[in-house]
This record gives sequence, C-alpha cells and structure tokens, in this order.
Amino acid sequence: MADLKLDQIHKSYGAVDVLHGIDLDVKDGEFVVFVGPSGCGKSTLLRIIAGLEDITSGDLMIDGDLVNTKSPRDRGIAMVFQSYALYPHMTVYKNMAFGLKLDKQDKAAIDARVREAARILQLDQLLDRRPSELSGGQRQRVAIGRAIVRQPKVFLFDEPLSNLDAALRVQTRLEIAKLHQELKSTIVYVTHDQVEAMTLADKIVVMNGGNVEQVGSPMQLYHHPQTRFVAGFIGSPAMNFTNVGIDKVEPGKVTVSIPGGTPSVLPFDVDQNEVGQQVELGIRPEHLSLGDDGELTVHGEVDVVEKLGDSTYLYLKLANGDRVTVRAPGHSRVKIGETVTASASAGAAHLFNGNGKAFAKVDCPAEYSADE
Repeated sequence: MADLKLDQIHKSYGAVDVLHGIDLDVKDGEFVVFVGPSGCGKSTLLRIIAGLEDITSGDLMIDGDLVNTKSPRDRGIAMVFQSYALYPHMTVYKNMAFGLKLDKQDKAAIDARVREAARILQLDQLLDRRPSELSGGQRQRVAIGRAIVRQPKVFLFDEPLSNLDAALRVQTRLEIAKLHQELKSTIVYVTHDQVEAMTLADKIVVMNGGNVEQVGSPMQLYHHPQTRFVAGFIGSPAMNFTNVGIDKVEPGKVTVSIPGGTPSVLPFDVDQNEVGQQVELGIRPEHLSLGDDGELTVHGEVDVVEKLGDSTYLYLKLANGDRVTVRAPGHSRVKIGETVTASASAGAAHLFNGNGKAFAKVDCPAEYSADE
C-alpha cells in the first residue's frame, strides 16, 4: 500500500484550463472519493494519477516517488473502469490472470493470486465462465479481481457502478466496502453519486469547476459544509435554501427574518456590517419536522407529496416562492393544498454569504457535530 500526494496539479488543453492547482494528501490505506457534477474535473484528475493524462504543471508523488513522467504500468496502480473492459473470448480466470502473464509472472504465483482474489470476491464458482455468461455485477467483480491480482500500491475506480441497476449498485457497493476492509488498501474512487461517496469514503473531495471546494470526512461535509455548493451537493434530498434578511447581530448570534416564518435567532458569528443584508439560509429536509417546536419556523402551502413508506416528503411553497422540502413520518396524512408549519432547531441551520461562503457556527449541538 502507499500514500499519494498531489502538489499544485494543473491541467490544460490548449488555452482551456480544466484543473486549477489541486493540492491533496491521501494517506496509506485511506478510501478517498472524488465527487462533483459532470465536467468538474474529477475523472481527469483520476486519469492523471493513473498516468493516462499528462500533467501540465505540478507534482504527483506515489509512496514518496515522483511519478510525473512514469508510464501507468510503472506507477504501482491498478484501475477499474466503468465499462469493465473484459476480454469476451477469455474465461474469468484468464481475464484475471492475463496481466500477470504479460509480466511473465511464475505460473504457480499467478494461480495463487487469481484464486485468492476469486475467494475475496466470491467468484470461485465462476472462474470457467466467459463474460457473456455473467451478470453486470459479476463482470464488475471480475474487473475488480483483475486489479487485485496485480497487488498495486493504489487502486483507482472510475465510476465503477454507473452501468449497474439500483439493486446491483447497492450490492456491489457493499462488496467494495468489504474489499477495502479486508485489503486495507489505498483507494481513490470517482463518482457523481454522493450516496456512494457518503457510504464508502474515509475522506471525500468535493470538486467544482476544476477546483477542490472542500475535503473532509462524510460527516464533516454533511454537518459543516464550508460553501453553499458543498451544502447543496452533499445530502439526499438536497438541502433547502432560501434568502433571509439579517435584522440584528449580537456576539455569537444573529436574528434573521424568514419568508413565511417568524424572526429566528441563530448561533452564528456575523459581522455588524451584515445587518440589513440578504444572506442564504440552509436547512436539511430531515432536520425539519411538522409543528412549531423548534426555534426556526417556516409556513408554506403543500404543493407536492411523496410517500416512500417509512417517510413522506412534503414540498412547501413559501411566501417568497421558494420551495422547502420537509421529511415527515410515513404515516403523515398531510394533503396537497394544506398550509402547514415546520420547524427545526437553530443548531441545524446553515448561513451563507453572498459569495457562497458559510458563516461560522457557534457552540454546535452534539447532534449536528461531525462524528469522527
């Protein structure tokens, strides 16, 4: 296994800059996930680590070794692609063994590695089958097995679950998590699915427009997003946002006016010069509940109801036209057209300035702290 260091990585295609100075440290054995919208640069960054793209400027270190000019095969990495990339005429065994044969490894060593990888991935009974005889999840496991047998320093995964249906995505995600626990390997994983990121990662790197917006554990990003972009990207359903006016600022607290609600005192450090300004309030659907028990309240008309069994999502239209999602109990009988009140603890709120930067929260309650 190995650590990974990216120092001011820039990537340009002619006059177009796609990565703008990426700094990142990945510790030995960490599971790091790159997330972000399409075109944010996450796959380009992964391909740079793999050696499939050249670095315009900056340094890339794997296990303390500068690898900027090294070929992919000399970097000690193994990559699992979205498309599986299996040889259709070869059996599972031969697909997994092929790279080792090219490297002229000992036949007994190849056999031992392939069978150990098959055991880890529960492919023992499938070694004589060809890819056409496998399900999508089984094919992806073969692709992962082909990477395992190489015993790389770093595993790279490029959206490996995108081609699977919902049930197989969950199953294969669990298998990748168990694989990491067993191998204690360094993994860099790219996905656009923030649920994958939250459930798999030790550390998440949120990218936007070729920049790193924030790096942290899943719960750090969930509870303490540093920007509005991160707050809206992490969490499902997405965080609610609405513009609020700042009425009053005191040490460690701020009073805001909420559209369709009552003035609320929130625990944030805000400068006096923000009084009278409009800022953005964020609150997650799961932190809102029906009723007015919390310090922060909103009133709105229900225009959509989604029943999911264990929970019901209510979509409220506020006085200013903004929509707010509330997670209610599955047995909720609220109907479209009703006007309801929802509330949350002040500690669950987030505030963002006009540049999308988060205001610092004061004395965050334990239930809204990152669980490290």
